[in-house]
Amino acid sequence: MDLVPRQILSALVVAAFASVPLPAIAQQPHVARYELKLSELKYDYGAAPPVLHLQPGDVLETNTVDADGHALEDAGMKVLGPNPLTGPFYIEGAEAGDTLAIHFLAVDVNAEKGFGSAGPGFGAINSTTYTPMLGGPIPKESWTYAIDRKANTATFKANDSAYTVPIPLHPFLGCVGVAPADGEARSSIAPAEYGGNMDAPEATTGNTLYLPVNVAGALLYLGDGHAAMGDGEIDGTAVEISMKVKLRVDVIKHKEIAWPRFENADYIMAVGIYRPLDDSLRIAFTQLVHWIHEDYGLSEMDAYELLSKVAEIHLDQMVDPNYTVVAKINKKYLPPVQSAK
Repeated sequence: MDLVPRQILSALVVAAFASVPLPAIAQQPHVARYELKLSELKYDYGAAPPVLHLQPGDVLETNTVDADGHALEDAGMKVLGPNPLTGPFYIEGAEAGDTLAIHFLAVDVNAEKGFGSAGPGFGAINSTTYTPMLGGPIPKESWTYAIDRKANTATFKANDSAYTVPIPLHPFLGCVGVAPADGEARSSIAPAEYGGNMDAPEATTGNTLYLPVNVAGALLYLGDGHAAMGDGEIDGTAVEISMKVKLRVDVIKHKEIAWPRFENADYIMAVGIYRPLDDSLRIAFTQLVHWIHEDYGLSEMDAYELLSKVAEIHLDQMVDPNYTVVAKINKKYLPPVQSAK
């Protein structure tokens, strides 16, 4: 992180040329730390007593456990269900109708091995509750991945042969979400408008995630760390692993968004989360058209035409109760931004 943010540096330069007193350099943000406790793990997104209160601008350092709690099992502890969540974190001043900005400063693997599995009732090319097919279910099977932090790889080892191959690490959080609207509590397996189990590789170091605030304090949850994942997450798992996370939270007051959004230095990215897959894509592109119109000043029809020529699509996952699609555009194709995100 720069010792002096770019905005402050620009202000200093302008002030120097104008021969006016220099403004004080901004203080480093407050760092809050929370170490997860087994008794405080959650298994849904909803109203729950917060584990920590944060101020806008605070940096949070915390950790998460893998989706099935293997790391805790190795320590003789057992989680109560899939996708255990760290949190919730209450962000002071966040209210319904605001937007929560989550800046991922560091997302790092926190274990020497990761896990993958496949089995009956789940997966993109397997009979499930939502897509039943004739034929027997696939058997339950699991894989273990050795993590080499120095080489930045996870090693795939075939169960039915001696084949192995290293996979580059791309650590990210599969679960990042806030409490839903209307008093709902939603399973940690499900993604939707509030974020949740998006399984989005975009939830990683260097990116910002925007989530709609539905309740006072937003109630932010984190979990389901992935060391690496293929597009679609087709058998229902990534390289599941515990994580160490460092992020900064901000609140954009009176800025209302309907669905999650990501941004980095090069791209704006709108998220569509629904089933079937084509509706996920339509949500993502509709939101991206609105974003370009509202913040960059192009008409919706011009944005629609431009996206048809230069847009990119990322199919994050098609295994959860709702599917996740990210539609994005490189900022080099857009005019200067005209308003806050």
